[in-house]
Amino acid sequence: MNAKGEGRLRTSDDTLDSTRLERSLGYTFSDSQLLRRALTHSSASATALHSNERLEFLGDRVLGLVIAKILLSQFPEEDEGALGYRFTALARAESLARVAEEIGLSDHIILSPGEQETGGRRKEGIIANACEAVIAALFIDGGFEAAEQFIQRNWQPLVDENVLPPKDAKTRLQELAQSKGLPLPSYDAVDRRGPDHSPTFVVEVSLGGYQPVRTSGPSKRTAEQAAAALMLKSVE
Repeated sequence: MNAKGEGRLRTSDDTLDSTRLERSLGYTFSDSQLLRRALTHSSASATALHSNERLEFLGDRVLGLVIAKILLSQFPEEDEGALGYRFTALARAESLARVAEEIGLSDHIILSPGEQETGGRRKEGIIANACEAVIAALFIDGGFEAAEQFIQRNWQPLVDENVLPPKDAKTRLQELAQSKGLPLPSYDAVDRRGPDHSPTFVVEVSLGGYQPVRTSGPSKRTAEQAAAALMLKSVE
């Protein structure tokens, strides 16, 4: 653990500091402002460049590299397709949000008053993006080793949960449709609601011979997965 300092971390209610979060991360930041930026949602920043969006971009790549490394080492007999299913499940927003909740990250995210009032701390997309940004901050402040140790510690339990490669709802619905000789599922974004920094997408999925179903999510991908899961219940 880097022990160069424990900077004060201001949040929307100004009652939290970095010490508790750093304890959960297993790392103490030299640059406390870097951690602060990783936790700053775009709603609480004057511009996107001062929010955690750029760090999120980097954190996504670091997470992917470490997950790929873990999978290659742990499943030497699996082909690329099986590894791909595992990778998708581990790198998706649901897994990031799950890890973030387990370490109490959502309590530290810096939000605008409006976003906080509308439940921003419970939104999967916001929580997952903050987790990716924190991974990037670990990488920048402590190097690859710091980020890798955090990811290995928090993602290994997720890796161990699935004996067989997991498949997401869209993949399972597609395979089910093919097994029944049906056309492939069709996904349509029928509505987009909310502000630009926190939209909600409504997606409808259609499958030949079945009533279309629709649901919503913080991104098109999440909404499509949720719609596919609902359709699976109808078909199965």
